[in-house]
Amino acid sequence: MHLDPFELHRPTTVEEAVGLAHDLAGRTDFVAGGTDLLPNYKMHLNVRPHLIALEDIPELRGRSLARIGAMERLADIESDAALARVYPGLADAVGEVATPLVRSSGTVGGNLLVETRCFFFNQSLFWRSSLGYCLKADGDKCHVVPQKERCYATFSGDVAPVLLVLDAEVEVAGPSGRRRIPLAALYDATGDGIRRLTLAPGELLVAVHLPEGARGRRARYKKLRVRPSYDFPELGVAVAGRWDAGRVASMHLAVGGVETYPRRFDELTAPLEGCALSDTAVRGLAEAVMRKLRPVHNTFLLPDYRRRMVEVYVRRAIAEAREGAAE
Repeated sequence: MHLDPFELHRPTTVEEAVGLAHDLAGRTDFVAGGTDLLPNYKMHLNVRPHLIALEDIPELRGRSLARIGAMERLADIESDAALARVYPGLADAVGEVATPLVRSSGTVGGNLLVETRCFFFNQSLFWRSSLGYCLKADGDKCHVVPQKERCYATFSGDVAPVLLVLDAEVEVAGPSGRRRIPLAALYDATGDGIRRLTLAPGELLVAVHLPEGARGRRARYKKLRVRPSYDFPELGVAVAGRWDAGRVASMHLAVGGVETYPRRFDELTAPLEGCALSDTAVRGLAEAVMRKLRPVHNTFLLPDYRRRMVEVYVRRAIAEAREGAAE
């Protein structure tokens, strides 16, 4: 495998980066840590002739309990004691991303925007050419669910589910200016494995903002993967909540690694507020989440097994979040 030639641009401000993306529309990618993009380029997956490096933009750095820059390294988040104490679920999720070497380069923004994955996409050019290309790269059909309209590649980030249950917002800059939106609005629930984001062409993720109310929630993240040392998630479940005298004051739940986008289930958790969370209620919630998810066979584990494990991991995540709140 090798990298095809490309021109590297090194802007020093957000405005300069956005301007370059606008001028080179359709011919460029942003590169942060490069831990996903560059391996994909080596496999000749959707290569662009221009890369805009974000390393030299100071505004994309910095972290506090209220704001985390998109270029903050995952390893630095993992080792930040203050963040881990207030947001233990975030520490859980960051620590589950790949390997220490990858986390030393990978970034928060990169993990939120990480490419969706599939058996038939994440392969070498030789492998893909022998079978026939897919919708997501160079082809016109899906090999997972045979048809020519929808890509079923799966969202493969770990950080998003936790930030979703903490009500995080993201700051986005683009040719039309800046905006802040709920993290959930960054992902397109009506899209697919290709059209998975709501970002406009040339828009750049600047930072993640955490509301003050998130600091009182105890969140946990549980991840299912084949090789615990470094694999992408086959399933990721995040739970955050507050409990008052054994009753649910508030609770949020999100799942990633199963569909084309990370999904929060407020319609299932909202009715539990004010109720005592019995084992029966937890089991009912876990089963309801499981019934709403329909994984397909585009990862190592069989869809039925991944779906059944949703129930198990929801119960485990809730149990750990409640224990954390009690402590």
